[in-house]
Amino acid sequence: MRLKLLNTLLLCSVVVAVSLNEPAISASRSEEASSPLTIASQGSFFVGGREVHSDSLATEARRDPVGTIVVDQVYVRYQTPLNTYGRYPIVLIHGCCLTGKTWETTPDGRMGWDEFFLRTGYPTYTIDQAWRGRSATSPAMSNAVKAGKLPPDQLPAVFAAGQESAWKTFRFGPEYPQTYPGMQFPLEAQAEFWKQMVPDWLAALPTPNPTVPALVDLSQRLKGAILISHSQSGIYPFQAAALDRKNIAGIVSIEPGACPAATSDMTPYVGMPILVMFGDNVDKSPLWAPRLPACRDFVAAASKAGAKAELAVLPDLGFKGNSHMIMQDKNSLEIAKWISNWMDRAVPRGSTR
Repeated sequence: MRLKLLNTLLLCSVVVAVSLNEPAISASRSEEASSPLTIASQGSFFVGGREVHSDSLATEARRDPVGTIVVDQVYVRYQTPLNTYGRYPIVLIHGCCLTGKTWETTPDGRMGWDEFFLRTGYPTYTIDQAWRGRSATSPAMSNAVKAGKLPPDQLPAVFAAGQESAWKTFRFGPEYPQTYPGMQFPLEAQAEFWKQMVPDWLAALPTPNPTVPALVDLSQRLKGAILISHSQSGIYPFQAAALDRKNIAGIVSIEPGACPAATSDMTPYVGMPILVMFGDNVDKSPLWAPRLPACRDFVAAASKAGAKAELAVLPDLGFKGNSHMIMQDKNSLEIAKWISNWMDRAVPRGSTR
């Protein structure tokens, strides 16, 4: 009886000890999603936005064209884990011609980064940029042109990326439909991927993009956040930090379309953990080849000024064949694990979280 009681107590002590420790970050375990996903909360809300009054909200006779609408708002979907172990929330910011779907389930059905980071203890906040996805657009300018109130040259500049041009932009290959040897994107599921593409209003919006001040608002609301951006939005966290860095705990910029110039003011980044990441075959792309050295120069200048900035070029780390869509590549969770380890190492934790 005593032996049985002793074994029971020992087992209980092991269970308690394990529960008090952080979960081990395992890409393979997470990829299989072998354990149920248990969360503390989920929901959605908007940040940013402004009211505008227009007399061109509709062109149909049965609709009232006069009224007030909200524009420039940013949709946010969130999930929080049961225990963050003091980690700051992460904000996932998609790039050109896409929405927050970028970070969700991959085209071939594997776990996305939003779930992976959630499983590793990070509250995740996934946004749709202003004027994209669930962050509504305005028909007023187009309707005004259609009604003859404005000349045709006042039509907003909206574009959609065709599959053929996007193929090269995303570095699936040098030309459509060629592929780079060993390329990691799951092209067998490309039909599903193309469904993610949406019209892009970037050229019709001011600089900085309305998403940028919304990111400042969101970081303030969260009382600190790590901003993870991609491609077109790669510059946004840096622009947000230049507006107000107080609640930006760190920046992870995945294949940014642009980094801040190496000659720009580095004051907003002093002491800030910054990771800039690029995939493979960058030097083979006329679009991307100049951007890596420009970001390398920025990282060097920021580090010299006192930022905790690092550049990660995936082939140098042993990750081969990654496309521009790193978060959807076949080895995406291995890279997410690397980023998670970097954040755990580089970003101090909030003591009250």
